[in-house]
Amino acid sequence: MNEIANLQPTCIWRNFDALTKVPRPSGHLEKVQQFLLDFAKRVGVEGFIDEGNNVVMRKAATPGMENRKTVLLQAHMDMVPQKSPESNHNFETDPIETYIDEEGWVRAKGTTLGADDGMGVAAIMAIMEATDLQHGPVEALITADEETGMYGANDLPEGELHGDILLNLDSETWSKFVIGSAGGVDITATLDYKEVETDPEDAALKVTLKGLRGGHSGLEIHEGRGNANKLMVRFVREAIETCEARLVTWNGGNMRNAIPFKAEVVLTMPKENVEAVKELVDEWKTDFEDEYKNIENSIEFFAEEIETPKLEVPVEIQDNLIDAIYACHNGVIRMIPSYPDVVETSSNLAIINIENGKAAFKILARSSREDMKDYIVKTLESCFNMAGMKVETAGSYGGWDPNPDSEILHLLKKIYKEQNGEEAVVQVDHAGLECSIILGKYPGMDVVSLGPTIRSPHTTNERCQVSTIEPFWKLLKQVLIEVPVK
Repeated sequence: MNEIANLQPTCIWRNFDALTKVPRPSGHLEKVQQFLLDFAKRVGVEGFIDEGNNVVMRKAATPGMENRKTVLLQAHMDMVPQKSPESNHNFETDPIETYIDEEGWVRAKGTTLGADDGMGVAAIMAIMEATDLQHGPVEALITADEETGMYGANDLPEGELHGDILLNLDSETWSKFVIGSAGGVDITATLDYKEVETDPEDAALKVTLKGLRGGHSGLEIHEGRGNANKLMVRFVREAIETCEARLVTWNGGNMRNAIPFKAEVVLTMPKENVEAVKELVDEWKTDFEDEYKNIENSIEFFAEEIETPKLEVPVEIQDNLIDAIYACHNGVIRMIPSYPDVVETSSNLAIINIENGKAAFKILARSSREDMKDYIVKTLESCFNMAGMKVETAGSYGGWDPNPDSEILHLLKKIYKEQNGEEAVVQVDHAGLECSIILGKYPGMDVVSLGPTIRSPHTTNERCQVSTIEPFWKLLKQVLIEVPVK
C-alpha cells in the first residue's frame, strides 16, 4: 500500500491515494467519473452524472438531524497535467506517483500532484462513506473541467441542487476562509498566414528557455515570476534585428491558468551569424538570471543546431506577431483598493503556438470587477487587432462578491477558534473559484471556500502539507454537527 494511504486521517488520505491512481487530466474525465459513481454505489449514497458532466451525490441526514440546512460540498474532479521535461508520464493512462518529503509535504514524482482539487474530492468521499458522523442532509457537487474553463459549473442545470449552504473545498491555505474571488475570461488571438520558402543557404537553431517556476496564474501572478513567452520575445526580437534571424515556429506554455515555464522557438539565419545568435542566447541568459535573482534560480536557455526547415514565417507577419507578443500585457494591472494585498486585475500570456501557417495566442484575464475585466479584454483586443489578428473571448465568469456577514462564515470562525485557539483569516482571492458561477444559478446559497494547505498548484512542485489535513477534517466534521436548522 502507498505510504500516503497510512497518513492520518486515513479516511481522507486513503481516498486521495485511490484518486491518484485514476487518470483525470482536464478534458479526459471518463475514468474518474466512473470511479466516483462506483464509489457512491459501494458506500450506499445516491450518485449520478448531470447534464454538465458533473458528479452529484446525496446522503440523507442522520436520525434527529433532518431539520438542518442542507450542506452542499463542492470540489472539482480534474487536475492540471504538468510534468518535468525528463518525465515520460502519460496523464491519460498513468497513475500519479506520490511520496512524502522530509518536511512533511506530499508531492508527486515529476508531475503535478492533483491535490488541487483531489483533496477536496477525497474529503467529500470521506464524508459520504462515514458511518460515525452526525450531519443533516448532505449533497456533493464534483465538477468537470474546472481547470480549463469551469465548464462543469457553467453547464450546471438550474433546479438540480438543494443545498442551503455551499462549502467549496478548493482553497489552498489552511486557517483562511475565502469569501470572494475574481472573475475571468479566456482570450484567444489567431492569425492564418502563408509560409514562405527559407533561403536554402541559411542555417537553423532551436532555442529553448525552460526551468522557470511557472505557477498558478491567479494565486502567484503577483510574485514576479518569469513568463517564458515574455522573456523569449526579448531575445527573438534582438536576434531578428541584429543577426538577420527569421522566425519558423514558436511553442510556449500549455495551460491558460498556468504561468508558462517553457518556450521553444526555431529560427533561421545566415550561416555566418549562427555563432552570433548563440552568443546572444548566452547574453540573455545572464541578463535573465540577474533580473530574476532570488525568484528564478534554475533558468536554462540554450541553442541547438538543427536541419534547416523548408518554410518560415513571412517577414511582415513575423514582425507583427513579435510586436504583439512584446506589447501584450502580462501580470498584475492593479490591486484591490480595499484589500491592498490582493490582486484585482491581471492577465497571463499563457500559450503561444506559431507554426504551419497558423498563429494562436491564448490568455486568461482575471478581475474581481466587471468593468476592469472589460478593460483588460479591450486592452488585449486592441493590441492584437493592430497585428491583424482575430480576437475571440470565451468562458467568461463573474466575480464572487464577498459577504462578511455570512452565517456559515461566522460558524466556521467560531469552530476554528475553539479548535485551534486563534482567529481564522478571512480573505478575498484573485484565483477564480466556481462559487460565483454556482451562485449565479443558486443565488440564495450561503458560501465559504476553505481547504488544507497546498502550494505551487499547476506546477511539478505542487505539494500538500500533511499537518493541515487533520485539523481541516476536524473542522468539517464539527461544522456538519453544528449546521443551523432551516
